[in-house]
Formats: sequence, structure tokens, C-alpha cells
Amino acid sequence: MPKAKTLFVCSQCGYESGRWLGKCPGCGAWNSLSEQVAPQEAPEKARKRAPGSGMPAVLLSDIDGSEQPRRMTGIGELDRVLGGGIVEGSAVLAAGDPGIGKSTLLLQACGALAERGDRVLYVTGEESARQIALRAKRLGVGAKQLYVLAETAVDNIQARMRDLEPNFTVIDSIQTVYMPELASAPGSVNQVRESAASLIRLVKEGGGSLFLVGHVTKEGSVSGPRILEHMVDAVLTFEGDTRHEWRILRATKNRFGSVNEIGVFEMHEDGMRQVENPSETLLSKRARGASGSAVACGMEGTRPLLVDVQALVSRSFLASPRRAVDGLEPGRTALLLAVLEKRAGLRLFDKDVYVNVAGGLSLCEPASDLPLCAAVASSLSNTPLPGDAVIFGEVGLAGEVRAVRHAARRVAEAARLGFTRCVLPRENLHGLAQPPGMTLLGVQTVSQAIALLLAKEA
Repeated sequence: MPKAKTLFVCSQCGYESGRWLGKCPGCGAWNSLSEQVAPQEAPEKARKRAPGSGMPAVLLSDIDGSEQPRRMTGIGELDRVLGGGIVEGSAVLAAGDPGIGKSTLLLQACGALAERGDRVLYVTGEESARQIALRAKRLGVGAKQLYVLAETAVDNIQARMRDLEPNFTVIDSIQTVYMPELASAPGSVNQVRESAASLIRLVKEGGGSLFLVGHVTKEGSVSGPRILEHMVDAVLTFEGDTRHEWRILRATKNRFGSVNEIGVFEMHEDGMRQVENPSETLLSKRARGASGSAVACGMEGTRPLLVDVQALVSRSFLASPRRAVDGLEPGRTALLLAVLEKRAGLRLFDKDVYVNVAGGLSLCEPASDLPLCAAVASSLSNTPLPGDAVIFGEVGLAGEVRAVRHAARRVAEAARLGFTRCVLPRENLHGLAQPPGMTLLGVQTVSQAIALLLAKEA
């Protein structure tokens, strides 16, 4: 029996090589080539390439560019992340860690769409139809227009899609389906790429919408070729710790909407529940009167989000004091600590500094600079910050506090939750209306903000 030939395939771009290479010549990724069996096609089962459409070129002005109506899933947080609903003919990739809730949320969305009269097809390659039925019963999903197909062969899946003509199709997951014409195993680079391309092409030509569930690697990237993310119209990622109830749905790519929107969910026994007011939920367990705690107002897309930024400064007995950061950028945190030493006169070179954003969220915008500096100063002096104050602003290397965007929305969200004071950049005060019962305190430097917040009369 002849020995099977092997190839080294890049997991990022699909580049194939006859020998192992440390760096992929195609995309430049390191240590991304893995050995796989070379696909062999029998002559009688030679793969037939799909012909081109043969459509003539048309003028851009002659193309109908009117906005297409979106199909609402009935889950507000999911519709928000998608940009206002599902676009006809779109392909969406949903990725996340095992057990994070991808299949649960999509099954709930399938049930909501089917109850509205849409024909929905749920294709499972990891579970049996009975397992899906048991999960649907637990989630309270029992629509009559929801079809379940336990299949992994792409040819059979496409045949059922042509027969049913569903408005909404879910493939759970793309790593489990395969094309019989290819000799490689399911989940390989070739299988994932070709299977996804075939399914997406069918949806684009015949209508409907497609959701692909994708696995992630231990590094947190989508398993399979990197080109998979370029083939789809939107990429949704689930974030969160499986040991906690909170789940964050974020769009890392969206051709039909913003990539800055997030959806917040809570995982319960009866499925994923929407968190329509995350700010109030995040601050409900805040320790009032404790030093090192500052309320920051961040923006996630168009949604203002109030979170608790915590800092703990303690004496260090190490030659190099420890810096531990969770929820903020470590490099940015180290820069701000240096600014506090140089511009605000805080002695931190011999202190251990621990920074955390309560609730498991991540703040990546510059407006979190000033709350972090205030929390560190509060913990260092062991003086609590005012419990009715919200803080936001960007801090520069010279210690100046710079203006940030969407100041009016941040102030309005703080006023809605009952806060009476807001410390913000002075430049943001121009043209900003002061809500009833709230005092706006503009600052120019980080030293001024710390002195204002830690003053005894505050």
C-alpha cells in the first residue's frame, strides 16, 4: 500500500508547503504550519468546480442600492451587535470558548424567528437530534417551523437547504462538516475553507441567512484558516468566564454595522437572559466607602457603561514591585503610573499595584485613564473617593486631562443612575448641558483632579 503523502498547511492563511517552515511565507505567521495528509481525489470522483455566474458588468448607477429590511431575531442584544438585525443573504460566524453559550443563544434565536413565521433549519454535527430536542425543551423553544438536521456531509446539507428553502440556517459547527470529495479529515484547513465557501455561495445565490458556529484555539483565535473570517460578513465573539454568569457578545467584523457594539447576557438554566441595564447591575455590588474604588463611564459603541475601576496599592518587599492588571491594558497602566510619579508626585516605585475592572469587563478606551489614576491615588492615601462621583477623561504624558468623545451621553447615563457629581475634562464642558441635580467639575490636569476628589470637603 503506498504511503500517504503529507503537506504542511498554515492554519492562518491555508498556505501549503512540502516541508515544515517556522514562518509562513504567505502571511508571515510563526509556528502556524501543521502536518496534514495531502488530499487525493479519485478520477471517477474528481471535484467539479462551480462555474462562474457569467453576469455582464453593469453601471453602479443602475444597481439598486436601497436599504434592505432587516429580520429581527427577537433578542435585542443580539440585534444590537448585528447592527439592527439580520441582513438577507448574509453569512455570520459566531465563535467562542467551549461552554460559553454559542449554541444556546443561537437556538433561542432560531426559536424566536420560527415563532414569527420564518422557516429555520438548525444543522448539528456535534449532537444528535434528540439532544437538540432536550435542550430546546429546557429553553422553552417549541416552534413548528424549526427544523433540526443531524448531518455532517455538505452535499446532504445543501440538498436539505434547497428542499426547505429556509430563511435562517445555523451550522453547528463548521469544524464538523466535510466535503466527501476531499480526502482530508473534518476540521482541517482545506475542509473548513471549502465547506464554508460552498455553504456561503449557496446562501448568497438562493437567499436566506447563514450562521456558522466556530471553535476557538487555546490562543483565543477562530480554529481553521484565517481566510474563514474574511469570507463571512460578520464575526461575533463570545467573551466571559464560564465560572461566572456574565457573557459579552462583541462584533470584531461587521459589514452591515458598527464593530463597537456589545451585547450583555446572563447565563441561566433556562438559557441566555438579556441584561438591558448593565451599568446598574455592575454597580449593584460595589463596596461603598472603600478606598481604591472609582466609578468610570466607558462607551461600548453607542452605549454608555458605568463600571467600577479598582486599585490596590501596597508596600512591596520585592526588588521589582509587582504590577498586575485585569480588564485594562497593562502597557497603558504602566504609562499612567509613571505619569502619577512624575506629574502628581505620588511615590509608587516601591509599591505593588493591582488594578481590576469589576464584573469581568475590559476597558480599552482612553476615557478610563482618569478613573484609574484616581483609584490608585485613593488606595495610596487610603482615602475613599466620593460615592456620588463619576469620573472619565484621557490623561497625557504631561499630566494634562484631554477631552473624550460622547461626553453628553456619559453625563446623562450617570445622572440617570443617581450620581450627583461628574469629574470630566474641562474641554468637554463647552456646550455641555448640565442635568438637573448634577454638578459638572472640569479639570485640566491629573493633579487637579486628584486634589479635588481627595479633598476633605469632598
